Amino acid sequence: MKEETVLIIGASGEIGEAVIHQLNAPNKRFILHYSQNKRRIEQLVNQLNQDQVLMTVQANLSKNEEIHQLIDSIPFHIDAIVFAQGQASHQMLTDLSDSLMDELYHVHVKATALITKAFLPDLIKQRKGNIIVISSIWGELGSSNEVWYSTMKGAQIAFVRSLAKEVGRSGVRVNAVTPGLINTKMNSGLSEVDVEEWIDEVPLNRCGTVEEVAKCVAFLCSDESSYVNGHTLRVNGGIY
Repeated sequence: MKEETVLIIGASGEIGEAVIHQLNAPNKRFILHYSQNKRRIEQLVNQLNQDQVLMTVQANLSKNEEIHQLIDSIPFHIDAIVFAQGQASHQMLTDLSDSLMDELYHVHVKATALITKAFLPDLIKQRKGNIIVISSIWGELGSSNEVWYSTMKGAQIAFVRSLAKEVGRSGVRVNAVTPGLINTKMNSGLSEVDVEEWIDEVPLNRCGTVEEVAKCVAFLCSDESSYVNGHTLRVNGGIY
């Protein structure tokens, strides 16, 4: 079985980690990006076989120069990229600072575009590859008190749909996953009342798990989804 190298952006996050475990196979090799949680990355490396992690790379994606440093530091051929990075923002638009707006834009949109741009020529040359962007339900529905975050997540979806049309003839597939309310630390700041109200609206009547998101990412990375391109896979329990 041919070896495949997967670049995971945001590997230290709960969803990123779950994706790695779901994709883990003897033929998979990983490049793991993280922003701050070096300890979690070290633990993750220890959980994988010694030869499966080609490298780990630290970069703060809110900084343009560190995005480019990440790109320049990777000497390996890439077969797939999974974008699992994220930075939450819960506040009114009128309270949002210019600096935070720039941070969210860089983390969610510019980093995704620049990293894809850097490795896309190699994927096109081999006429095969997968790019998966983990966006959010708010990128489709929008959310009060998360206007800018929702806007950035919506931009990711537009990026996926547009790029899928641009590179589809080259055999490169580009897809998105939009999780609903998932049981993660990022959502731990929600009040119990808010969570209960949300769950009441979900036909499956519960939160999702990171494993359920990861399984969808693995499907989109596999040949089982060979005719799926430019798609937004909703993982939300049927709330819309």
